[in-house]
Amino acid sequence: MTDQTATTTTTTNQTNGRPRAVPEASAAAAATRARAAARAGRAPRRAWLALAVLMLPALLVSIDNTVLSFALPEISSDLAPTAAQQLWIIDAYPLVLAALLVAMGSAGDRWGRRRMLMIGSIGFAAVSVGAAFAPTAELLIAARAALGFFGAMLMPSTLSLLRSIFSDREQRRLAIAIWASAFAAGSALGPLVGGVLLEHFAWGSVFLLAVPVLVPMLVLVPLLITESRDPNPGRIDVWSILLSLATMAPIVFGIKHLATEGIDVVGPLFIVGGLLAGYLFVRRQLASDAPMLDVRLFTVGPFGGAVLVNLLSVVSLVGFLFFVSQHLQIIAGLSPVEAGLALLPGLIAMIISGLVVVPIARRVHPRVLVPSALTLSAGGYLVVAFGASDGSTGAVIVAFTMLGIGIGMAETVSNELILSSAPPAKAGAASAVSETAYELGAVLGTAGLGSIIAAHYASAIELPASLTAAQADASRETLAGAAAVASELPPAQADELMGAAAVAFDGGVLVTSLIGVGLMVAAAVVAAVTLRNPAQHD
Repeated sequence: MTDQTATTTTTTNQTNGRPRAVPEASAAAAATRARAAARAGRAPRRAWLALAVLMLPALLVSIDNTVLSFALPEISSDLAPTAAQQLWIIDAYPLVLAALLVAMGSAGDRWGRRRMLMIGSIGFAAVSVGAAFAPTAELLIAARAALGFFGAMLMPSTLSLLRSIFSDREQRRLAIAIWASAFAAGSALGPLVGGVLLEHFAWGSVFLLAVPVLVPMLVLVPLLITESRDPNPGRIDVWSILLSLATMAPIVFGIKHLATEGIDVVGPLFIVGGLLAGYLFVRRQLASDAPMLDVRLFTVGPFGGAVLVNLLSVVSLVGFLFFVSQHLQIIAGLSPVEAGLALLPGLIAMIISGLVVVPIARRVHPRVLVPSALTLSAGGYLVVAFGASDGSTGAVIVAFTMLGIGIGMAETVSNELILSSAPPAKAGAASAVSETAYELGAVLGTAGLGSIIAAHYASAIELPASLTAAQADASRETLAGAAAVASELPPAQADELMGAAAVAFDGGVLVTSLIGVGLMVAAAVVAAVTLRNPAQHD
């Protein structure tokens, strides 16, 4: 053998399975090429810095969804909203957000996701300042609606930009897990942040939080993130945009109206109108060569199933925070900070579970992992249903921790499935569908579960005979109204009123918690049936 002849090593012939000799140098070169290819798909350090920046709007928008639950008692005292206005103060934001997300996601695909992120950030910060000083409930509701408009520009952009920044599947899964943890953390962090701010400042401070978060983002985004858009967006389809708005807004409004006003002609009429517009929207997308939203994605089991899991999970999470915030502050007597700290273990559990699930997801199939997580969340609702009626906080802490672990894991896996099931060029529209499910879930959590509690409370409370007609009306309207009336009464009458209010409210919590159990079980069944064969667009 000459010096020019390479030494050999034994490997397997992939064609017939028999050993064959290949040059060792060739094997080493192949290994080197494989490592180089792997490195080529790996994201640089700049990408992880970009992820940190993209977490800021996700954190802020999700905080905004739940922070008002804790500020509501102070807002009620200052602006004296009715029960319906209380729900609108919370729901106007996610309602507008849900109606516009698909249109804004498609706009980001066309005109640039980074551009939409910047415009949304500027508008969101400016309107937040106006909301902080709203003098009436009506103006606060209007400001919340405007926040929803600009928030709709933020959310599809943040998630879809991750799709373009991280080309490696494993790194993208981790990035989405971190992003989802920020989103979930914001939902749970809202009460704690709100508690700290309300302890020292007026309720408007919960809105001013947007300014120090978004201003540095406006500086860092142009430095760290390059523009991303659909290279072949097709023509602007104005009719599709209008039909998407005509679908979401009436349906959400109809559900909201039924929840607050009861069964009448208005609610079903809006819902039917929205469904009709949705039917026309779907037909138009199916007939288009370049649809605004590829509705065929919903025929892919993992995509449609993951969207539904997101929806039901958020209904349960936001509904839980809506009634628990009032229970902790008004019935258990905790300060806003103490009430926020009571939910801190659940917040930490939600963040950790969203990250821990990433390596687990490599080995455990989604149809097993997601239902298992949601079953744990159902157990959390059972704990609060039967353990929180005595005014203690222990059951609430345990329940929220269980709920947080389950939803943190399920949301991470489902968001990754939604994004990976869609072609990269349509990442904005796919992200918008995911966010629409989240915001619609937020509306249903407060309007649906919140209204069930309100209706049960109003019908079940047994008011002391000594109250005036005005005091009785205020006490029957909301739990916060009863607390305000009690503060004006002699101690014995105040204790009697608050005791009756606590019994009526916690009775509603029991009913709502059992509904929450049903929602989590339903989501688990959906996940087990639909998440069988994930389709991936790497």
